[in-house]
Amino acid sequence: MGLTIGVDIGGTKIAAGVVDEEGNILSTHTVPTPGTPEGIVDAIASAVEGARAGHDIVGVGIGAAGYVNRQRSTVYFAPNIDWRQEPLKEKVEARVGLPVVVENDANAAAWGEYKFGAGKGHRNVICITLGTGLGGGIIIGNKLRRGHFGVAAEFGHIRMVPDGLLCGCGSQGCWEQYASGRALVRYAKQRANATPERAEVLLALGDGTPDGIEGKHISMAARQGCPVAVDSYRELARWAGAGLADLASLFDPSAFIVGGGLSDEGDLVLDPIRKSYKRWLVGGNWRPVADVIAAQLGNKAGLVGAADLAREPDPIM
Repeated sequence: MGLTIGVDIGGTKIAAGVVDEEGNILSTHTVPTPGTPEGIVDAIASAVEGARAGHDIVGVGIGAAGYVNRQRSTVYFAPNIDWRQEPLKEKVEARVGLPVVVENDANAAAWGEYKFGAGKGHRNVICITLGTGLGGGIIIGNKLRRGHFGVAAEFGHIRMVPDGLLCGCGSQGCWEQYASGRALVRYAKQRANATPERAEVLLALGDGTPDGIEGKHISMAARQGCPVAVDSYRELARWAGAGLADLASLFDPSAFIVGGGLSDEGDLVLDPIRKSYKRWLVGGNWRPVADVIAAQLGNKAGLVGAADLAREPDPIM
């Protein structure tokens, strides 16, 4: 099919990259993320034009955080951008003169990992992204499954705790309130406030107060054996693993791929997730257990996946 461009819309920058059929990024161009919906369309067009220089491009795939329709054209709703029924495909196509498809960003990252990263060799994988929030993607039978309306795999908003913590989506008890970067920081602050004598290493990495704790401090402190930091990771892993056990009951994949910023910590976070997953998996002592593996493509997964999905006339069922 030739070269395509993948676009990753981040909170601070929009990245576009030319990607070949083997998943290699040949060139990139980034621009700052504007504060208005129309400004973002302009910025996407600018990033695409910057990346495509000197290349013969056949299509563009855009990874957007939000609910995207089945036709891969309209963003129904985006939590961090004022997009409501936004005809993004139509607007960007008019600007760049190329065929455009729009994908949910977590789905795009899942597809990238499945095709070119940790999922190579698997037919049935479930991807979750543990970052500021929690997202995911479903690949069953070598197909990206987005549901009838296109908005499946919003794993972060599975309600894990009835009447639990308020989520930014407006519901209560969503999984991402218990297994995400935000949750990890909350656990650490709570524990440091309750038992500061167990958090000396962690507190020293910040400003000396629980309020000054950041995610990077928790990682550094955990690697030094700080009890509060280690306990915070274990709490996050308990919830993450329990959620994977529920997903195993639904989808029975051969592997779970864990991506997002927290996966960069490797076995510090993955080992306790694996233990929790096996603990909560129904019939876990008597059934095959899916692998829980780290994503390989890092922050390139969404861009590469979106570009590859632009080659597919209709890869989604």
